[in-house]
Amino acid sequence: MRQSRLPLWQKPPLFRRESQFICEEHGATTVEYAVMLALLLAVMIGAISQVGSQTNGLWSGIISDLQAVGFIP
Repeated sequence: MRQSRLPLWQKPPLFRRESQFICEEHGATTVEYAVMLALLLAVMIGAISQVGSQTNGLWSGIISDLQAVGFIP
């Protein structure tokens, strides 16, 4: 008789734990949330980097204009 055909209460303790681990979904949910968090962080880092580059260019232009009119030495 194969171990996988036995009801959970008849299985030896090692296989009982194995079956409970496979049937439990808490670990899978945690992994799904971790993947979603990683993707969200990647998108946020990319967006902040892009906005930072554009803002840097904007401020550089403002400073050079102020230097051109003599407001900033």
